[in-house]
Amino acid sequence: MTDPLVTVAPGEHASARRGRRSRWRRERPPAGGSRTAGYFFVALYVAMLLCLGVAPTVYAISLALRTSHGLGVGNFVDSYHLPEFMPAFKHVLLFEAIWLVSQSVLVVSLALMVHNLSRRVSATFRFIFYLPGAMAGAASVVIWLFMFTPTTSPFAFIEHALHYTLLANTVTPANLPVLFAIMAFWTGAGGWIVVMHGALNNVPTELIEAAEIDGSNVFQTALRIKLPLIRKWVVYMLVLSFASGTQLFVEPQILGIATGGEVPPQWSPNQLAYYLAFQLDRFNEAAAISVDLLVFGLLVAVLIVWRGKLFEVQ
Repeated sequence: MTDPLVTVAPGEHASARRGRRSRWRRERPPAGGSRTAGYFFVALYVAMLLCLGVAPTVYAISLALRTSHGLGVGNFVDSYHLPEFMPAFKHVLLFEAIWLVSQSVLVVSLALMVHNLSRRVSATFRFIFYLPGAMAGAASVVIWLFMFTPTTSPFAFIEHALHYTLLANTVTPANLPVLFAIMAFWTGAGGWIVVMHGALNNVPTELIEAAEIDGSNVFQTALRIKLPLIRKWVVYMLVLSFASGTQLFVEPQILGIATGGEVPPQWSPNQLAYYLAFQLDRFNEAAAISVDLLVFGLLVAVLIVWRGKLFEVQ
């Protein structure tokens, strides 16, 4: 029987046909090889998810429900009545609002602009944008300490125009959500620009060429063709950015230590949970706050996914 996947030239000798057929069979990868590798990698992910995600979550829930009278919601009630509880969540919500707006507007705009550049220039800009994200969060906080100090900052003229002469004037409570949003954008925007650029590379060139033939300019093409096709990637970015924003800890913690307490140690919910657990030895209430953050993050993530139609098949 002639193998349908092996092309046979007219008049070709039988031995040559057999040689080509056997060579094709030797070079063809085994059918189950890639499937086995896929199962292996999925199993590793599931094992790490169970050990580092599900198990700590179950333990935190058990701690949060454990009271001196047995199981109950007393720890949730006690943590809610803490005077720092509501301000901490308000701080993070304000920070998230500023940060997510900047992410959705500036990251997408920069990615669209970079995508219109030549390949070499685009690669250079993507590398420059990505560099801050390669640094640890603590290192970026130290850099921004110099940026926020009027006596050392290269942007001192802006701070002087706002009548800021000391670091304490810059890190006032009203400015903290904006400052933390700037720091988070500086470290996280570059990675998402790279992701968005990859998504834009999947936009069919035929659509872009057809739009240009119809007289569409660069702005119209980006707004009406490219942006709708990467909408799911934008939603995905917002979900992950919101989840990481609820865990805000390193920036206010280090900034508070460096400024001698200008940022209170209970500024964010994560800081409040850390303070309760390791300063006051109230682990159950700290676990209750962590569960509150988990539920809050899941609810907002579901809302963004639902409204953004992330899993809708086009």
